[in-house]
Amino acid sequence: MEPETIVNMIKNLIPDAIVELTDLTGTRDHWSAIVVSSEFEGKLPLKQHRMVNKALAEPLATGELHALQLKTLTPAEWESHNS
Repeated sequence: MEPETIVNMIKNLIPDAIVELTDLTGTRDHWSAIVVSSEFEGKLPLKQHRMVNKALAEPLATGELHALQLKTLTPAEWESHNS
């Protein structure tokens, strides 16, 4: 699966998302993603992950996207993470 497709699918559901992807195996079906969004404010990590998984439901169900290692952050957490 092309990284641009993954980013676009996430941004369709979470428009302000900043998405950083890493292809873990070189096969484009195992990805690590960092997703940053203000929509995560006040939500538990499980709810944040569910939001991202909802955006990618079809490729996850069909196996086009076989594995997704996910880290979700609010903008404040992202800023702190990068300091």
